[in-house]
Amino acid sequence: MKYLIVNGDDFGASRGVNRGIMEVHGRGALTSASLMIAMPAAREAVALAKKAPDLGVGLHVALTNEDTTPLIDFDDPRACAAEIEAQIDAFSQLMGDLPTHLDTHQNVHRDERLRPLFIEAAARYDVPLREHSPVRYFSNFYGQWDDIAHPEHISIESLMHMLREVLHHGITELSCHPGYMGPDFTSPYNIEREIEIQTLSDPQFLQFLRDNGVRLINFRDVHTVAKQAVHA
Repeated sequence: MKYLIVNGDDFGASRGVNRGIMEVHGRGALTSASLMIAMPAAREAVALAKKAPDLGVGLHVALTNEDTTPLIDFDDPRACAAEIEAQIDAFSQLMGDLPTHLDTHQNVHRDERLRPLFIEAAARYDVPLREHSPVRYFSNFYGQWDDIAHPEHISIESLMHMLREVLHHGITELSCHPGYMGPDFTSPYNIEREIEIQTLSDPQFLQFLRDNGVRLINFRDVHTVAKQAVHA
C-alpha cells in the first residue's frame, strides 16, 4: 500500500495560516498539521483543531525566528533540551494530548548540536520525528529558493509530476505551507502560501491519489501501518 500524510507546517503562526490549513483540511486534502505553540494564533489553532477530530496535530518546535536567527544558544544543550521540553509541555497542556509527531521550524533538528536532543525527546514520548521514523519526508513542494518565487513549482501539474516519482510502498509525508498572508505574520514565504491552497484544493489532487491507490492518513496511523507492514 501507498500512504500519504499531507502535513501543513506553521499552524498557529497567524489567523491566515490557520484559515488556509483548515480550508485545505476541510476539502479532504490535508490530514495533518504542525503547531507552533508559542505563536500569536496558536490558541485559535488549538480551538480549530479540537473541532476537527480527523486532523492530526503535531508540534512544530520553533527555535528560530523567520529570518533563521536562533532564539536560543544552540551550543547550550541543557537550555535547548529544556526549551524543547517546555514546548512539548505547552502543547500537551493546550491540546490535552501529546503531539502526533515532532518536527521543527526551518528543520533545525538537522543541526548536529540539536539532532540528539530531538531524537531523545521523540523516543521518550514515542512519537515520530521528521526524517527519523518509518515516514519518508518529501519537502520539494515549495515555491521559493534563492529568494526568488517559483510558482510553477507548486502548481497542480508540478505536484502530480513529483508525486509520481516519490510515492512508493509505505508512508510518505508531503510537507506544505498553505495560508493567507496578513498583517499579523511576516514571512519571506508569502504569496506562495496562497498558491499552495489553490493547488491542494484542486480536485485533480484527490483524483490523482485515488487513481494511484494512495491512502491518506495522519501521524496517528503510523504505528499501526508500520506494524501491518512487518506482518504482511
